[in-house]
Amino acid sequence: MRGRLSTRVPVTLALVAAVTAVGMYAVPAGAGQRLYADASQFAVGAIAAAVCFAAARDHTGARAGWRVLLGIGLLTWTLVRLGWAFRDILEPDRAPTVTILDVGPLLLPALTFVALVAGSLALPRPVQASMRRDRTVLVIDSALIGGSLLALIRSAVPERFLDQAGQDPWASGFAAASPVADLVLVVMGLLLLVTRPSSRAGRVPLRLLVLGMLALGCSDTLRLLHLGDKALTPLESAGWLLGPALLALAAVSNRGVGDEAVAERIDGEWLHLLLPYLPVVATGVFLAVRTGSGGQLTSSEAYLGWLVLGLVVARQMFTIVDNTVLLARVSEGRRELHHQAYHDPLTGLANRALFRERLVLALDAYRYNQVPVALIFADLDDFKLINDGFGHAVGDKLLRLIAERLAAAVGPGDLVARLGGDEFAVLLERPGHQAEETGHRILTALREPYVIDGHTLGVSASLGLVLPERADEELTADVLLRRADAAMYVSKRRGKNAMARYAAGADGGPNADLPALLARAVGAPAEFGFEVHYQPIVRLKDGAVVAVEALARWTDPIAGPVDPEVFVTVAERTGLVAAIDDFVLDRACAQAAALASAYGHPIDVHVNVSAARLGRHGLEDAVLRALKQHAVRPSRLVVEITETRRIPDLPRAVEVLHRLRQYGVRVALDDFGSGYNALAQLHSLPVDIVKLDSSLTDVDVSPDRAGALCRSVLRICAELGVSVVAEGVETPERARALAALGCELGQGYLFGQPGPAHRLTATIPAQSDPSTAHLAS
Repeated sequence: MRGRLSTRVPVTLALVAAVTAVGMYAVPAGAGQRLYADASQFAVGAIAAAVCFAAARDHTGARAGWRVLLGIGLLTWTLVRLGWAFRDILEPDRAPTVTILDVGPLLLPALTFVALVAGSLALPRPVQASMRRDRTVLVIDSALIGGSLLALIRSAVPERFLDQAGQDPWASGFAAASPVADLVLVVMGLLLLVTRPSSRAGRVPLRLLVLGMLALGCSDTLRLLHLGDKALTPLESAGWLLGPALLALAAVSNRGVGDEAVAERIDGEWLHLLLPYLPVVATGVFLAVRTGSGGQLTSSEAYLGWLVLGLVVARQMFTIVDNTVLLARVSEGRRELHHQAYHDPLTGLANRALFRERLVLALDAYRYNQVPVALIFADLDDFKLINDGFGHAVGDKLLRLIAERLAAAVGPGDLVARLGGDEFAVLLERPGHQAEETGHRILTALREPYVIDGHTLGVSASLGLVLPERADEELTADVLLRRADAAMYVSKRRGKNAMARYAAGADGGPNADLPALLARAVGAPAEFGFEVHYQPIVRLKDGAVVAVEALARWTDPIAGPVDPEVFVTVAERTGLVAAIDDFVLDRACAQAAALASAYGHPIDVHVNVSAARLGRHGLEDAVLRALKQHAVRPSRLVVEITETRRIPDLPRAVEVLHRLRQYGVRVALDDFGSGYNALAQLHSLPVDIVKLDSSLTDVDVSPDRAGALCRSVLRICAELGVSVVAEGVETPERARALAALGCELGQGYLFGQPGPAHRLTATIPAQSDPSTAHLAS
């Protein structure tokens, strides 16, 4: 495109020069030259208008709009030239007079002005603002610079030229309007070129528009200065020929005002701010010097000065409005950022940061002013089952509804926060004796069913309530949160869907701080009540024990027996689960020989490993270290992937499992069919064994549905070469039904409850008697 334009411009200049030369030397002077000039201008204008309309048909939207406006302007300009040509024929010796035709040439700059304003909206803007504001500022800046330049030109032009042009006020007025309009358009185009970043291709038509209006402006100015002459000078004629030709070239350029283009980076913000005032300053300095040297301001200069001053005031008002809007947006942005920093994005409740700040302030008020305060910690019961069964989208909706009920159940001055996941906290300020009442109100509100996407869901929560004691001089927000958390776990151990109040005694009692106790216990597990129990895995056809699963059990010296579900959850939240996994792994390998002796033959040992560990360092080293230290054959160890957490780095987890299998260690998917262990994991992970969750093995209760599911999984695993262990086998009928479906291995209370290694027996009781126990008394 640039090559074509670089050819068109010289050709256009050459044609204009040829037409002008013909008018000067080949046409007789006088009326003939004037007729020739009007006719040539008519021809050029008509061709230019046609070119603009034709170019508009190849574009749409703003691209076509400014070309149509330009074509209409050139058409009116051309019709005026046609009228002048007819007058030249009818009145060859006419004197220059003002007629209705003299209004026509003003339509071209007027429509070009509209085209520039409309097309400028699609150009990139250095400062993003409203389009109406941008249009208004562009017009004010163009008029401001144009008025300043006009005042400067008016002061610099000798009086004799102005007296000659001003003999006929009407004629001089119409004649002066065109160059003034041309000046404003040239300024507007230059402003767009300087302050609007655009591509090189996008600036080409703008440059041609500026050059075209500049050419027309030169001819209009010369006409004003030679208003009484009947004949046109060569420069007047050349400008009126060159202007429409350049406007036509702008229309046929492939890109233009309103066209999308790749923006070049132009640092135009400071130009956008300072450029309108530079001509004002220059004009003011010039006039000040002239008046200071004894000169007098004319009335026109005074009027222009007042006009420029008014425009400066208007421009400053827009700047003040811009600053006000900008400050309002900055303030609003700060408020939004503050809200995002201190609120949960899902529920809109306060987040942990805001809750902790308010808790610190409440404790200060309690410590120094004896203002009562209470804290309720809430953990939803079995919320994971909602996510697993209905999806995370339903889970998110449920969390939002729970947040609404929590906010409605507390007082107006109390703070409800979501601390993360399914954990919530309530800060009760000035609770008086209503803290426990508020807790029970929360429990009642949360028990009501939830209807989401056509599903009726029920959910409960375990609450922990703590009130600071007068003796707690060094009580901190973290300590209070831990106490509330410990009380919440007491509710979990009591059966969930309840509230427990923290009341520490001399030994901590049942309200002991579980996270702190667990952190102490994993440093020396055996010393603080950790031990490993084993549950047998049997061959269903004959009841022979082929493996055992190692399970962690904890009886804390302070808190007493702690349910595995509770302390595993605490361990995962506090980052201690790896230490528990490594303890169980080491103890299981150390007792492998004793297990083989108890059953009379070597058996496999299954050890649970949190799925969250698979993508992290340490698991592979821990397994190899335990096998080497206790001289256990790798083929006897089975690593079971538990499903309580999603695997964070699946590719790395696959690499770790591949390396373990290369050593001979086998891999099992635990609780298959629930949580995250589903067909996707079976496809992605290299596994040797699948342990069916008890929800899929109740084939004796639901033989059709559960049987179909179980049969399908067994068929898939058989084709993949994966062994299957059925969990939750509690009755002989279920064991026989599973065996009939083709399941070879089973595990459950029918074959024995978990127990220490020294209590295991070598045989399994008959399946026909489910009341017999596998554990020695």
